[in-house]
Amino acid sequence: MAHHPTFITCSALSFSWPDGTEVLDDFRLSIGPGRTGLVGLNGSGKSTLLKLIAGELAPLDGTVKVTGELGYLPQNLVLDTSQRVDGILGIAGKRAALHAIEAGDAAEEHFTVLGDDWDVEERARAVLDQLGLDHVGLDRTVGELSGGESVLLRLAALLLARPDVLLLDEPTNNLDLHARARLYEAVERWSGVLVVVSHDRELLERVDQIADLRDGEVAWYGGNWTAYETALAAEQEAAERMVRVAEADVQRQKRELSESQTKSARRRRYGQKSFENKVASKLVANSNKRDAQVTAGKQRTLHAERLSEARERLDAAVEAVRDDDEIRVELPRTSVPPGREVLHLRDLELRHGARVDGPFELRGPERIALVGRNGAGKTTLLRTIAGELEPLAGETDARVPLRFLPQRLDVLDDGLSVVENVARFAPAATANAIRARLARFLFRGARADQPVGTLSGGERFRATLAALLLAEPAPQLLMLDEPTNNLDMASVRKLTAALEAYEGALIVASHDVAFLESLGITRWLLLDGGLRPTTAEEIRETAPSPRRSEFQDLMTG
Repeated sequence: MAHHPTFITCSALSFSWPDGTEVLDDFRLSIGPGRTGLVGLNGSGKSTLLKLIAGELAPLDGTVKVTGELGYLPQNLVLDTSQRVDGILGIAGKRAALHAIEAGDAAEEHFTVLGDDWDVEERARAVLDQLGLDHVGLDRTVGELSGGESVLLRLAALLLARPDVLLLDEPTNNLDLHARARLYEAVERWSGVLVVVSHDRELLERVDQIADLRDGEVAWYGGNWTAYETALAAEQEAAERMVRVAEADVQRQKRELSESQTKSARRRRYGQKSFENKVASKLVANSNKRDAQVTAGKQRTLHAERLSEARERLDAAVEAVRDDDEIRVELPRTSVPPGREVLHLRDLELRHGARVDGPFELRGPERIALVGRNGAGKTTLLRTIAGELEPLAGETDARVPLRFLPQRLDVLDDGLSVVENVARFAPAATANAIRARLARFLFRGARADQPVGTLSGGERFRATLAALLLAEPAPQLLMLDEPTNNLDMASVRKLTAALEAYEGALIVASHDVAFLESLGITRWLLLDGGLRPTTAEEIRETAPSPRRSEFQDLMTG
């Protein structure tokens, strides 16, 4: 049997947050070559595990060993907005040396820095081009880029570095369909070790194996997401069948114990009656009584042990069946009459060139899907409507109470607990009312007292959504910027159901066309310089299908 090298090894790994919340205990993991999809419920520890492997966090106990160079793309990417693109790509020094040599400076230090990398700029531009960043100059600053473009830029830097091990944490967050298509191709062509945490089905269809992190342990499933779902469904069917068998066994053992006790009682009554009728002598009767008591005791013990064992088997069978909690999102019932004007925009000019020409009106409980390429200005438009940014020109007038759920989930204070954060948005609400609302978002007991800074991406989303929905006044216009980022699929289903029941006006910026279609969208608007009507079909048709050879040179050699 061929031996496959292991590139990532976690041995007896333990990690807890400073407040004592345990994430991993005596955790063990080995990952070899290939593409691995790391999945699990929000809060199961996926992002924490990647940070431990990447060295971003230090374990309390145990060791992490990585063979070769490692590249890491975090879920919540924070880049210095003043840094230039070539600095993020790691080629600023080589570019400076190249330009100095081209300008006639023959100092040996320039040649030492540059080495044989005379085509460094061409390679960098090729990577940017293949990721759809051909319009991004090497001298631009990060502050000029959108969130999606920043993710792609960091990915471009990793591709240029060509690490042996690549860790990606929710890499499709904030990416438009064009960028996702290119990322999918990059993953398909990756020839080293790849570990990707994602809730993106399309991305997980491109992995070789699934690692399911649950209750501090990893279960392995060969194949992609579809194969994983099939195997998991078969496991659950078998587990539910075992529960039914174990339940029947418990009932049988209960009956046998009851029958044994009934027989024992009958024997005692028969013995007493015989003694009273002088059928047997006192000596014989007492002897029979003692024998009956011993026999009855043995029978009771035997049946009780069998019942206890049957209950243990039932508990084990029930534990094997997944019964994962799902959030219960209850949005405010704030009905908006069909003719009521909710939002009015006029001749709006935004930063980075986006605009809304002439008057734009949103009336009644309309549902608007706001789509467009990374960097088109969707987030800027939503932040301007929410009053967080001033337009360069024009006016925006929200004529009903609104709430804005931002893409970066930066409205919470990391140093405060979940309860304390929600209380900031609803100072008049009682502590019991806040905790009752948080319980619907799976923050119960001590979980509600956990500092926000220790939450996973999905948990942070739940806490932010709870804070906004409990705030007063309740929103009649709800604006969501990439709301499915970081959510597990069960939570996406619950969010979809809640938004379907919402009676106010809705503006959702998202690159997830399937999610948008499930919301009953009434108007699709494309932001591309200006704002114009579009359709889901048009958005899908404009997404590129990269040639399979596009990334070959980037992924190998």
